[in-house]
Amino acid sequence: MLGHRYTHSFLETAVASVNAGLNLELSYGLRRNVFMHIPQALAMGNITLQMLRDRVRPLFYTRMRLGEFDPPAMNPYSSLDLSVVQSPEHRNLSLEAAVKSFVLLKNVRGTLPLRAQDLSGQHLAVVGPFADNPRVLFGDYAPVPDPQYIYTPRMGLEMLGANVSFTAGCSEPRCWQYSRAELVKVVGAADIVVVCLGTGVDVETEARDRRDLSLPGHQLDLLQDAVQ
Repeated sequence: MLGHRYTHSFLETAVASVNAGLNLELSYGLRRNVFMHIPQALAMGNITLQMLRDRVRPLFYTRMRLGEFDPPAMNPYSSLDLSVVQSPEHRNLSLEAAVKSFVLLKNVRGTLPLRAQDLSGQHLAVVGPFADNPRVLFGDYAPVPDPQYIYTPRMGLEMLGANVSFTAGCSEPRCWQYSRAELVKVVGAADIVVVCLGTGVDVETEARDRRDLSLPGHQLDLLQDAVQ
């Protein structure tokens, strides 16, 4: 609220927030956050002790329900290790969730889905800065996954049994340096081409917005060359 000039100080912001019913502050990175001014607001009579108790009560109730204060032995999840989390059943469920979350905007001539039995003897080219770079596949506010559990588009398509060739064209999403000759060489010899483009956290995150929706750097050139 302070940044949007709705209030003029941390103290005023704390008072307005508590009075509005807010009981939790996202203050990561602030040495002295807004709610640190609550004692001053209480002393000045801008908020009441009962109001503070009403705000705090659901927070601790939720933490208690989650078992945050229980001994570790009472936590049913404490015994789970990677043998369970990364079990075939869980990995298959993750794959099913990924498949069902795709949004297909257009499917000319029924090209998709690609089936392993149809790719025998086919030459498949996977190109673009997102084709085989695990680091750029996760957006803002995503956890930091273990690389050994990440499958890039190239890795996934190689599992179909096709003859797969690859070039990034540009090594990172900003795509400032683009190797057109390498891309044309790889794409020119392919029967099927999969182009993997996008932005990622290197290009845009919270507080780092973009002026337009254009592909960054030379990514559009890469796409047009692949189509040509």
